[in-house]
This record gives sequence, structure tokens and C-alpha cells, in this order.
Amino acid sequence: MNALPLTPGRIARSLAGRDQGRLFVVIREVDEDFVLIADGELRGVARPKKKRRKHLRATASVMELPAQREPQDFEIRSALCIEPVKEG
Repeated sequence: MNALPLTPGRIARSLAGRDQGRLFVVIREVDEDFVLIADGELRGVARPKKKRRKHLRATASVMELPAQREPQDFEIRSALCIEPVKEG
């Protein structure tokens, strides 16, 4: 089990699924088994992924989430050091 909690703002690595190995930010806790995650690139804040906690490994890094609003995709990409996808 993770020693670090998967709370909103925590950066976590996916352990299972087609997104295995990718970094995400926990946006919200759904219940004791699930959280909503986003990476600001393939999974934006408008369409977060519901993922089981056991399929995520928390890192020591935490993103400071804005208090009065949802974080924006560019803020999440910046926290994860991900370059935006170039279209065209």
C-alpha cells in the first residue's frame, strides 16, 4: 500500500491500464476506492479519468491547487513538465 495519501493535488504514476507509466495529478476524491485524475494533455480537467487508487502510486510531489476554481490544463502540464500536443 502507498505510504503517501492520494489527496487532491498529489502527483501520481499510473501502474495499470493503457496509461501505465504516465504521471497524473489527483483532481478530486470520488470515494475510498476511486479518484479523478488529469494530466492536462490527453486527459484534461474537463474530462478527468476515474481511476482506482490501487492502480496509482503517489509521488512525493504535490501541485498547489487553486482554492476557488478548478486547475487549468496548462497549470497541470506545467506541474508535470509535459509539453502540449502540437496539432497539424
